[in-house]
Amino acid sequence: MADTREAIVRASYLPMSIIIVGVGNADFTDMQILDGDDGVLRSPKGEPVLRDIVQFVPFREFKNASPTALAKCVLAEVPKQVVDATAASMVPAPPGKVTSPGAGRAQGHHRD
Repeated sequence: MADTREAIVRASYLPMSIIIVGVGNADFTDMQILDGDDGVLRSPKGEPVLRDIVQFVPFREFKNASPTALAKCVLAEVPKQVVDATAASMVPAPPGKVTSPGAGRAQGHHRD
């Protein structure tokens, strides 16, 4: 788990996202910790992630739901992760696009 936390902190500086789907009835406490929704994930040395890049979803919560519901939950955080990576200059913003809510409004720019 320590190596995984370290790898995620390092990866948070890269333009990437990590999606984990827990299958089965195992205890997914460690995966929920990696998700970081209950607090900032830190490396074993105490270094925080630069940005949230992990989304964990336990499949058992969707076994009777539509595939669309699972997909929506699995991909829910990706748009914000892309915006955060763009804001951190990891990914260039598309020409003419606003990269974060409210950005550019003072200059009269609008979302396409």
